[in-house]
Amino acid sequence: MPSAGTVFTVLAVWFAAVSALAVILTVYDKRAAKTRPRHRVRERTLLAVGFFGGAAAMLCTMLLIRHKTQHRKFMLGLPVMLLLHAAALAFLLFYYIFI
Repeated sequence: MPSAGTVFTVLAVWFAAVSALAVILTVYDKRAAKTRPRHRVRERTLLAVGFFGGAAAMLCTMLLIRHKTQHRKFMLGLPVMLLLHAAALAFLLFYYIFI
């Protein structure tokens, strides 16, 4: 069984990489919406990146650049994903600290 330090290091690197990807895709989609509508990022791609760890970064980026803030699936879906990520992290913390 891997140590807690290893698990949390891998998770930190994963979340950092996926969050960076989320920010890049969100900003790219915002620019594409203005200049090249045919080269947009699909909404399901944005949601998938959010699901796999980029929800917090994507939500913050969308609010900062005012992109897709009128879409319920993003303004409700990303916070739900963020709560799921927090719950999973809390479970791992509990597991590695108390068990």
